[in-house]
Formats: sequence, C-alpha cells, structure tokens
Amino acid sequence: MQTTAKFSTSTILKHILFWVGVFLYFALTANQVFYSGYVHLIENFSLLVGCQIIATYIVLYVFIPVYLDKKKYLMFVLLSIVLLAMIFVLYSSVRMGYFDVKYYDTYTQQAKVYADWTFWQRILDIRTFFSKAIKFITPAAILLMLQFYKNQQQFLKLREQKKIAELNALKNQLNPHFLFNTLNNLYALAVEKSNSVPEVIERLSDILDYMLYRCNDKFVSIHKEIELLHNYIALEKIRYGDRVKLTFKNEIESDIQIAPLLLLTFVENAFTHGVTQALKDATIDISLTYYGDIFICCVKNSKPANLSTKTDLNQRESVGLKNVKEQLALLYPTNHKLVILDEEKSYTIQLTIKSI
Repeated sequence: MQTTAKFSTSTILKHILFWVGVFLYFALTANQVFYSGYVHLIENFSLLVGCQIIATYIVLYVFIPVYLDKKKYLMFVLLSIVLLAMIFVLYSSVRMGYFDVKYYDTYTQQAKVYADWTFWQRILDIRTFFSKAIKFITPAAILLMLQFYKNQQQFLKLREQKKIAELNALKNQLNPHFLFNTLNNLYALAVEKSNSVPEVIERLSDILDYMLYRCNDKFVSIHKEIELLHNYIALEKIRYGDRVKLTFKNEIESDIQIAPLLLLTFVENAFTHGVTQALKDATIDISLTYYGDIFICCVKNSKPANLSTKTDLNQRESVGLKNVKEQLALLYPTNHKLVILDEEKSYTIQLTIKSI
C-alpha cells in the first residue's frame, strides 16, 4: 500500500477535521463521572489524541513506506511494537507526573489504586499496555482503510477509463474499414450513374450518424443495432443485387441493451467472405432471438466454392473477429459464448450472451 508524504492544503484540512472528529468522539461519549470537570476531560483526551497522532503519522509515513511497502514485514511489526511501547511510556509518565498529582482527589477508588502504582508497575502491566496500544493505533487503521477505499475507487475508475479507451480504439479500427468498402461501392454506382445513388447516400448517412454520435455508450438499444443492420444490408443488396439470397429472422420484441457494433461485424463478415468471393449465388441467414435472459445471434453464410483453404478465410476475417472477441472479453467476460463453425460449404458464427 503506497502512501505519500506530500500534503496539499485540502489534505491538511481533512486531517485536521479527522482529528477534531476523533477528539469530539471521545469527549462526547465519555462518562462524566470519571472527570472533575471539562478542563480535566479536555486535558485527558488531548493527551490520548496526541499519542494517537504520534503513532499514526510515524506508522503511515515512516514505517509503511520504508518497511511494509518493501515487504520487510518483521521489521515493520517489531518497530511498530517498539513505537507503541515508547508512546505508552510517554503516556504513563504524563499520567503519573501530571494527572495523578492534579486530579488524584477526584479519582474513583479504583482509579486511585492504579494511581498508587509505581512507574515500573504501570510500564510492565501487559494488559494495560495492550489496551492503550489498541487505542493509540486505531486512528491509523481507520486512515489506512479510508486510503485503501480511495485507492480502490481510483483503481476502478482507471480500469473503467481504460476499458472505454480500449472499446473506442476497437470501434475506430472497425469504422474506417466499413467506410472504405461502402465508399468504393458508392463510387462504382456513381460511375454507372445508378438510380440507387441517393438511397446509398441516405443509408450511409444514417449509418455514419449512428456510429459517430449515437453508439458512444457502453450499451445501446438492440433495436438501434437492428436498424443499423437493416441499413447495412440494404446497401449490400444494392451492390450485389440477386447474387445474394438473404433471410433475416428477428424474434426480439423486448428493448434489451447490447454492446454496439458487435452484430454488424458478423453481418459484414458474412458479406465480405460469403458473397464478395462467390462466383455464383450466395446465401446469408441471420437470426436474432431472445428468451429468458439469453440473447442469441446466429449468422450463417455459404462458403465460396473457389475458396482454396480455410487459412485464407481465417486471415481475411482476423481484423473484425479479433476486435469482436476483445470487446466481448471486456464487456461480457464471463457470460458470453462465441462459437465459430468453419464447415466445407458454410461458415457460421453464433454469439450467446447470458443475463443481457
């Protein structure tokens, strides 16, 4: 556990407020019977809190950085015991030389018995030592727990920021790839002076608007993702025409949340490797289902007969699928299953997400 000796003004103020709170806790919960008046009570707890302050800052800003953080555990324990023993000696000396002289007549009978002990009787009383040592070290333990909690919150925040940065990086790798392909399609249609150009521009505009501005959250509505798929499929149908036979089975009625752009990768992959390279008609089957708390996306495409080896296909799809796998690992680390079936005549990707 790392600590720092650098104090800002706000940190100093927080520590002052902490010790004021400790003092007030003791003062307000003390039994007034044991004290002759407010002066006695204030002096008594000023001594106790003073000893706590000494113990706390030596442990936090000397022993922990020098010994505990460097895994010198034995030295840390031994020196902490020695420190508490020295503070106990100081505490007992002040009690004996000041309080027992000034307030002896106001003590209860039991307190007078302890006040009559010699210096060495007090110092060598193990039970009293442990009782006081616990009080001396308790504020240090509280501050350590607060620091640990703060560090955990910062760690979680940094991890979340890192996750978001990684997801954004993955999406940025995907989007230029898609945009490049679509602009090539648009260019080819424009050269042919196709009547489909306005529709392509409109569809592409909707897709880019969604990618740039409406899918920046960690999770988005499944209906928005389905709309994105419809726009993408419409663009590809304009490009390939009757060369592709596509079925889209959507059985999702609930407005569930899902990570953005995952499904698009599967569909884009099906067109890229199932249709682009096909010499004859190609087929693509897409199905989305949701029941209970399980979401299933299945995309199956025919495999081009002229595709020589599985290695060629695996190399071509590495960018998109690798990104998807990384996003799934970040967002659904333990509740997803991605199955890829590379068969002789077809290629199937099935994603199952539980508790979506």
